Amino acid sequence: MNDKPDPLSDPGPDGSSPAGSPAATPRAHSAGIGAAWEREVLEKLLGATLVEQRRARRWGIFFKLAFLAYLTPLLIAALGLWSSGMGMGKSAGAVRHTALVDVKGVIEVDGEASAEAINTALRSAFEDPRTAGVVVRLNTPGGSPVQAGMVHDEIRRLRGLRPELPVIAVIEEVCASGGYYIAAAADRIVVDKASMVGSIGVLMDGFGFTGAMDKLGVERRLLVAGRNKGFLDSFSPLTDEQRRLAQRMLDEVHQQFIEVVKAGRGERLKDSGEIFSGLVWTGARSIELGLADALGTVEGVARDEIKAETIIDFSAHENLAERLARRIGASAGQAMARAIGAVGPVPALR
Repeated sequence: MNDKPDPLSDPGPDGSSPAGSPAATPRAHSAGIGAAWEREVLEKLLGATLVEQRRARRWGIFFKLAFLAYLTPLLIAALGLWSSGMGMGKSAGAVRHTALVDVKGVIEVDGEASAEAINTALRSAFEDPRTAGVVVRLNTPGGSPVQAGMVHDEIRRLRGLRPELPVIAVIEEVCASGGYYIAAAADRIVVDKASMVGSIGVLMDGFGFTGAMDKLGVERRLLVAGRNKGFLDSFSPLTDEQRRLAQRMLDEVHQQFIEVVKAGRGERLKDSGEIFSGLVWTGARSIELGLADALGTVEGVARDEIKAETIIDFSAHENLAERLARRIGASAGQAMARAIGAVGPVPALR
């Protein structure tokens, strides 16, 4: 009989079951289950915390965007009211002043230098009883002969209504073509010695793609009712007859321009065959040719000629909302016109 003690059956020193005995196995298994449960709960808590943080971040972004969407129209409206007050609202004072009207940029129907915008400012300036004189400040390369003619005619009309008000055109950087068409309506024209003045001519430009289409094997299928309906179509050949028609139209508009300049400048014009050739001159040379009267600035004209140093700007300055709306609307209108073939080369004073 073997009296050697069995380590698996003998109790430990404190009377507990020995390690590895059947009684110790369930206790170790329970401890493992408890640790796994704690880890699973901890993972779930961390996951829920991350989800909550993401949700809070999304709501934060949403509220910031909502606040920005609410604030943007208010800022646009405030800028609009402020910029509107920069012009005609400033004339409410009781001081005798020089009225300023800007002609800036390309003269075109949808631009800031449209006849509607300029003529509205001119009428407001002439209607103000405190206006001592009107300065038309020009920084423009020209543009539409129609828009320039409308402004020219309105200046002449307003001068007839209030002949006591002097109208002085002040040319700063450049006053070419359609810009000079407008300046010719003034009583006097003042320039800087380095200003660019003149370009009394008319142009019509475009592109012809017939050669490129032939090389690419592209056929233009243009159906018209009316022999000249496709006149100056960029994708069709330019015939001699169409060229003559275009030149006749340009000559007619040019002659109108010449007559306007002669009527406005009168005997001040020097007898030079180059004045109406489309050339551009410096301000100093334009005085020698009779296209301008003197050197000067807006401030100098207000102080020395009109005798009213206070200058009030009557120009119609677009606010941000109006500018965006005009650009979007003009782009959409031009795209539609191109789609239906309604846009082609037109005469331009520039």
